[in-house]
Amino acid sequence: MRFGVLSTANIGRKAVIPGIRTAGHEVTAIASRSAERADTVAADLDIERSYGSYRELLGDEALDAVYIPLPNAHHDEWTRAAADAGLDVLCEKPLAVDADEARALGDYCDDAGITLMEAFMYRYHPKTERAAEVVADELENVRGAFATFQFPLRGRPDDIRLDADLAGGSLMDVGCYAVSVLRTLLGEPDRVRARTLDTRDCGVDTHLAGTFEYGGATAQLSCSFDTCAEQRYRVEAENGWLEVDGAFNPSDAGEPQSITYQVDGRQVTETFDPVDQYAEQVRHFVDCVESGRRPRTDADEAVANMAAIDALYESADTGEAVDLATTQ
Repeated sequence: MRFGVLSTANIGRKAVIPGIRTAGHEVTAIASRSAERADTVAADLDIERSYGSYRELLGDEALDAVYIPLPNAHHDEWTRAAADAGLDVLCEKPLAVDADEARALGDYCDDAGITLMEAFMYRYHPKTERAAEVVADELENVRGAFATFQFPLRGRPDDIRLDADLAGGSLMDVGCYAVSVLRTLLGEPDRVRARTLDTRDCGVDTHLAGTFEYGGATAQLSCSFDTCAEQRYRVEAENGWLEVDGAFNPSDAGEPQSITYQVDGRQVTETFDPVDQYAEQVRHFVDCVESGRRPRTDADEAVANMAAIDALYESADTGEAVDLATTQ
């Protein structure tokens, strides 16, 4: 498959473009708002064609699909434009700024007959798949869970993640992973609560702590631009527990990854050979395009994740618990 890339963002240059190539596909075009920037990155990455606007790239008739790593607030506009051009879309997370936008975008792409997939790459790592199996098949009566993704975002006051107009914030950037994994492992919460901090006075959350409430369990989540790097999750059940460190995008991705769990007193550590989860994500995307299947992280999944995020923000704004059903 021949991909075009809308933007020269770091995530594309350092992770997804290599992942596309590792998966056996081509990146044949890249675009930036600056033709000079596009030319430079294309030369550095040995990409055949470069464009000084996103619209020009979408007119490239040799492309099959696009990858969109633009700021969150621009996902909707350019995914729709790609759909209008008949191109399948792999779009960075979060797919949209809220659940309503995600739902409308999914409908738009369905009507256009194109495949739309949200790029939650961690969902395609074997350790995530196995962790979900252990929780579903071996842990009985889950009572609690915890998930966090945080890193220090310092010295970059103009970073797009601190821009409210671009739908920034720690929850939208990294907290969406914690929301996603708790939903993947425990299902949809009944009610959520949250508190946020804006320590930079920038108009977005730089730290969030939240709670998911279930019929027989509670789950805690946190995300931050203010604290030391950490990404992990843990599930507690009546007959054991499961824990995963380096959960979403580990810095040592070239090393074997593992999960550890205890069931009925028996503790196990399962180790997984190094795998490029970005390449696995691309393989799933291409398979769905070719087979007509819906991706694991399709627009419906994005709507559900954004509904939980919307509810967390509402709770933080009002100081009250929010029933998730009221946001859907």
